This record gives sequence, structure tokens and C-alpha cells, in this order.
Amino acid sequence: MKRLDWYIARHYLGAGATGRLLSLITWIALGGLTVGVTALVVVMAIMSGMQQELRDRILDTTPHIYVMQRSESVRLHDWQSVLGRVLEVDGVASAAPFIQSEVSLVRVDSLGRTTQSASFYGVDANADGGAATEMERQIAAGVLDLEEPESGLPPLLLGTDLAEALSAQRGDTLVVVSFENLSFFLGAPEASIRQFEVTGTFATGMYQYDRRNAYTTLSAAQELLGLDPGTAGAIGARATDAELAGEVATSLRQGLGPSYFVQSWQSQNSALFQNLELTKLAMQLILFLIVLVAAFNIVSTLVMVVSDRTREIGILKAMGMTGSGIVRVFVLQGAWIGIVGTLLGAVAGVGLAWAIGAFELISLPAEVYYVDHLPTVIRWSDVALIVVGSIAISFLATVYPARRAAGLDPVEAIRDE
Repeated sequence: MKRLDWYIARHYLGAGATGRLLSLITWIALGGLTVGVTALVVVMAIMSGMQQELRDRILDTTPHIYVMQRSESVRLHDWQSVLGRVLEVDGVASAAPFIQSEVSLVRVDSLGRTTQSASFYGVDANADGGAATEMERQIAAGVLDLEEPESGLPPLLLGTDLAEALSAQRGDTLVVVSFENLSFFLGAPEASIRQFEVTGTFATGMYQYDRRNAYTTLSAAQELLGLDPGTAGAIGARATDAELAGEVATSLRQGLGPSYFVQSWQSQNSALFQNLELTKLAMQLILFLIVLVAAFNIVSTLVMVVSDRTREIGILKAMGMTGSGIVRVFVLQGAWIGIVGTLLGAVAGVGLAWAIGAFELISLPAEVYYVDHLPTVIRWSDVALIVVGSIAISFLATVYPARRAAGLDPVEAIRDE
């Protein structure tokens, strides 16, 4: 009987006097479902890729956890003792002091003067607690040069886009101007000014960082800002697992007490990732509606089959086929469209998403989207959810046509024809 059900279902999908029309409608329903599933898989991969790419690039240059002192100067005093307390907390893999300040970088040559604002970081790559960021790890490993040059000037690392804006190369001398610790001479304000030598450039792939960030040693930053050796801006800590940084931050907050402010990378970038999640949810909803439209195509296809095959259905019931047998025939038709369309869409979606990410097919303005190309990450759990959901919707789409066909009176069906 099962072979008979499938034979009739296959026959109804594209045979008979009006078989060409029904076959075309069947393929339209199949194509609609395929396109909907493909779009959903690709968009899910793109949104997951954006989240993963931004997360990785942010964590390359920023600590998992920030520890700052609540004080009027917004500076961390006696950082050595605080560093020891931070390293004692479970979940902390490494930690190091750093200083961050906003400065102006000035390059003077025969053609004139070029000025750019920058986020100025002083880091201690040789700290006993290890590196707090991937950037510091590369400096400590010698991949990025932050050693004192032969000129005796303090070293300076520039982001590639910042170096390009200044037309600065390795060996060039830049003037760093800080307005953070203004002094007054005869009533006139004086900024802190020091010369630095460019010892190299770095590229994180994150436009906001490559365009703004500059690094020097902790001691050079302390000298520029007029800080003593025991004073830093904050301590950056790296957790054993970046996803557990929030829990480790809570432990640090409890251990250090109310005199210190502790923040994880998740809370610091919460607005960015919440925006991505909201965008991802909106895109999922919009594309899910495409799958629903494809499901309505399945309904209309099967309803047309019922209308076109009314007499044949009546004959089958008169010959002894039960209502459940008729239901199985139409469920098999919808299942064929749903399963084949979903699988084709999933394969096409995975292939297209892979190609977009692997070959960087879509470029983006980095100053707007943080990254210069559209990244993709294929999460098989998302693909499986899309496949299961699409097939389930396809099965549900067969309910009304199948019940309508099963409810036909054989005598009336044959007579109407």
C-alpha cells in the first residue's frame, strides 16, 4: 500500500492532461522553498560571522577584564600590589598594567606639518603577570618592535591607517602632545610634549583600532603624562575563557572591594553586540516569512491537485482506498517538495556562505562597519534548526489539502466530473 501511495503521489505531482501546468506549479513551490532556505542560511552565517569577527578583533587588542581605581585622578595607584591581588583570583590567566590617554601626534617635514589625534597606550609587555592582550603578547614575543631605538627616543607603534594618515614610516620622529597634565607658565597653559620614534606598525583588521591606536612602553607613557612609576591607568586581565569574563569580573569585584571598578569586555561592548543580536533577529523573522510564503505555495499546489484530480480521488475511494490512504498521498507530495526544497536550499546556502567568507566576495567600508569585508561563520546547529523548521512547516502545509481530499464523497466526486 505504501508503494501505491507513493506512486499516486508522484503521478499527481506532474502527470495527466494538465500535467505540464501542475508540474510547473510544483517546481515553483520547490524553487520558492529553496530560495527561502538559502537566504535564511546565508544571512544566519553572515550575522554569526559579524559577531565572531568583531569579538575576535576586539579581544586581540583589549583585555577581557578592566580593573580601575575609583579616584578623582582616574588613575590606579600602587598598581604592583593590585596586580598581585588580581592574579590570585580564580579564572585569571594573566594581567598587566596599562595607561590610556588621548593625544595628538604631529609629524613635521619639509612639506609642512601633519597632525592626527590618537588613543595613546602605554603597556608593560614584560610584566610579571603576563600579557593582557594579544597585542601585548606579540610585543613581548618580538613580533611587534617596541624596543628602545638607537636614537634613545621612546619607541612608538602605530596602527597602519594612522601611520598612513601621518605618512609616517619606521624610523620617523613624531611629536606626541598631551593635554591631560597641563601646566601653567606665567598664566599660560603648557601641554606636555615629547618626541617619539616610530619603530613599527600593526594591523588588527579593525578600522577603528588601526586608525586610532598608538602604543609605547609604560615608562614612556608615565613620563609623558607626568606619572610616577607606581601609577598606571588600569590593569587589564585575561580570563582563562573569554566567555566567562563576566563571572571572573564578579569575583574580582568582590575580592578587591568597592574602591575598585571592574568591567568585563561583554559589558563594555554590550551596546554593539545587542545591536547585532537585534539585527540578526529581525533578519531571521523577515526571511522566515519567505519560507512561510513558500509553504503557502505548497498549499496552493496541493489544492489545485485536489481540484484537478477530484474524479480520480472519487474512483480511488470507490475502489476501497481509505481516507487515511488519501491523506498519505497528499502528505507525500508536500513532503517531497518540503524535503527536496529544504535540502537543496541548505546545500546552496552553505556553499554560498562559505564562498562569501572564503573569497571575501563582498567588500564593506571599514570606517562604517568596523571590518573591510563581509565575514561568515557556518554554525551547523543553526543550519539544522532551519532544516527541521522548514520541513516541519512543509508538512503542516499539507494538512488542509489532505483533509479536503480525504473528505470528498466518492459518488459526488465522480458525478461532478
